[in-house]
Amino acid sequence: MGWTADDISDQHGRTIVITGANSGIGFEATRELARNGATVIMACRSRDRGEDAARDIREDVTDADLRVEECDLGSFESIRAFADRLEDEAIDVLINNAGVMAIPRSETEDGFETQFGVNHLGHFALTGLLLENVRRDEKPDSRIVTVSSGVHERGEIDFEDLQHEQSYDKWDAYAQSKLANVLFAYELERRLLTADANVKSIAVHPGYADTQLQYRGPEQSGSRLRKAGMRVLNTVLAQSAKKGALPTLYAATDPDTEGGAYYGPGGFQNMRGAPERQASSDRSYDEETARRLWAVSSELTGVTYDLPEPKAELSA
Repeated sequence: MGWTADDISDQHGRTIVITGANSGIGFEATRELARNGATVIMACRSRDRGEDAARDIREDVTDADLRVEECDLGSFESIRAFADRLEDEAIDVLINNAGVMAIPRSETEDGFETQFGVNHLGHFALTGLLLENVRRDEKPDSRIVTVSSGVHERGEIDFEDLQHEQSYDKWDAYAQSKLANVLFAYELERRLLTADANVKSIAVHPGYADTQLQYRGPEQSGSRLRKAGMRVLNTVLAQSAKKGALPTLYAATDPDTEGGAYYGPGGFQNMRGAPERQASSDRSYDEETARRLWAVSSELTGVTYDLPEPKAELSA
């Protein structure tokens, strides 16, 4: 059977922040973390939808320790305000989960292509602003989990057109943002190791999970046919959002997970099944690209990390 939610260890005394906690994988992960005793801070773009989700979880987990906070990853002002509200709090786990997928081209509040801006830049900024919270108590089991996608394998970082202003393909833009997630997770791990920090940085992907994420592109483009086709594919091929959350839960809670690793479902074509360690794409291990992306992301977001450059031996 492999690892399941029944294998989650006792999470009492741990504070976990998860973005996009009101729906899909984020919702399912929040419910299981709360079920096992964690205090979960639900970082949601819509506070109302977050409160609705929290009520739904409490119907199932009556003693769930949940707190809903507004955090719009498409707005650096919102991200900074969220981080400021958590200024004095210790965080055991940060789960970078929220995202958008294959939507028509649009821009964030700060003028960045939305998929790159929300999926990567928003989480880069959030992680940097909360890093001291995660490092505050120097607990050996602290970790930062970044949710990518198997689609990252078709991704390429186009530094000449990061915002896809010259040409735009919704799937290429999505793949770039998801590759950026993995590059970021690995580069963060190298810098944490260099700093001797007791924090792991881990990348995961959910496989093919049935969530609302797949429908937003067709809805925003007004295509009923595409939405109907996606519904059929989800019914035939996808696993449930509850099962899709397992790699995230495994990375966030299991003591045997390793920093700098990539976890996903080990079943059919890595689309379903129990979580296992996997190899990501060749491009995701390109450390020169990762360092360049880090520098560009810091410049674009205005967020710097109090971490040293990776040691040469970590790049060998």
